[in-house]
Amino acid sequence: MSTAKSASKKRKRDSISSDSLVLKLSTPTPGPVGPLLVSYPALQPPPSTAFQCYAKKKAKHEGNQTQKDEQINEQDMLVVGETEDVEFISNEAESRLVANSGCRYLVAIHNRRTGALSVLPTPKSPYILTRIVKTLKSIPASAAPTQQEYRAARTILGETFGTKKAKANIRAQERNRVDVTAMQGVMDHLQQGIDKGAAGLMTTEEAKEEVDKNRLIPPFDATAVEPEDIYPLHGIIPEVEWKALSVSAFDQVAHNREKMALLPFRWSQWLFKHISTKQAESDSPKRRKKILKIVLYVSTMLAFRRSTEHGKGVTRDELSEKLPGVPGVVLDGLLARFTETSRGSTRHILTSTMQTKLLTYIFALCLKADNFATDTHSIAIDLSKSPAEVNGLFKSLGCKITLLGERERTRLGLSDSAATTKMAVLNAPVEFPKPRLRRK
Repeated sequence: MSTAKSASKKRKRDSISSDSLVLKLSTPTPGPVGPLLVSYPALQPPPSTAFQCYAKKKAKHEGNQTQKDEQINEQDMLVVGETEDVEFISNEAESRLVANSGCRYLVAIHNRRTGALSVLPTPKSPYILTRIVKTLKSIPASAAPTQQEYRAARTILGETFGTKKAKANIRAQERNRVDVTAMQGVMDHLQQGIDKGAAGLMTTEEAKEEVDKNRLIPPFDATAVEPEDIYPLHGIIPEVEWKALSVSAFDQVAHNREKMALLPFRWSQWLFKHISTKQAESDSPKRRKKILKIVLYVSTMLAFRRSTEHGKGVTRDELSEKLPGVPGVVLDGLLARFTETSRGSTRHILTSTMQTKLLTYIFALCLKADNFATDTHSIAIDLSKSPAEVNGLFKSLGCKITLLGERERTRLGLSDSAATTKMAVLNAPVEFPKPRLRRK
């Protein structure tokens, strides 16, 4: 009887101890941080390893110091522990990365004496620990390999495990590599040879003068401060040819069409504009005579271009028959400056290079007659060329293709309708376009 009672009592106690698990939510208490979660690396410390928590110091703020002391941010703490051989310390960057990824855990504490399971209300993220072997701390870190050592190791690796193609590339690179140390004794001799070879080379100023000399434009003065002085008149029209031109016949006729009939070349809007009576009356007698001579010479050059632009060429006698009213000295000058002759031939050919040179000389005279602001569209129509090609030749003279402002139009006597017309404007000092760099 007593045995049965004792057995029943024992079973009753066992059932109570196994079924009396109580789950409750604990309330946080100020001060201690409480239990923390850590994630060990591959090496785990013994269970008896002690860990300490260290909080970072922060700047003190007035009126908020008590609150800062009571509430410690767990992300700003370091978890540190050590054994006889290894040190464990939390990695702040990795721990923050895990915390920001949303990895949170609820920590529960089981009290074996009371059978209560207390769940902490605040979720926690684990601290990621890293290990440091104490014996390795005294060994200095090895220096990074130099580029030469890295190349040598890579070559050995390629020769040992590389394919046939990789080995062939390694041998080719070894053959093409220059040994700088072997050249140290001959560097002085090489430098002397370079200096001796460069003695005959042109300087920067001489090279610039040579480039300017080879430009297909009239002779110019790069230091001129006035547009009139950039291209001297007698650099375009020699003085002997200038004196041979006569414009007295233009004073004996009154109508513009009769004046146009006196020109060697008549089919040009630019010529008709400058031969008109209204244009001439606005200038002084000296200016009017100069403009007439320029117009006459431009007309002669246009007629000369039309007579020689075919590839067969022209002789001196044939040119005299085609341009009967032009003085012989003018014809000889045009043939000498703007044509080329082959050996043993008397036929003068206007090559593409000479045609470009002839057009730039014509455009330079047009600028002088137009007060250095020329309408390139009308000239393109007269020459049956595209405006882009004509603008390119004007740019080679140092002009800028732009719209004229109100002050410039008033100075040139142009109407408001010319506000939308682009002009080739020459300013001093002259600036030539820079060569374009090709894309790599």
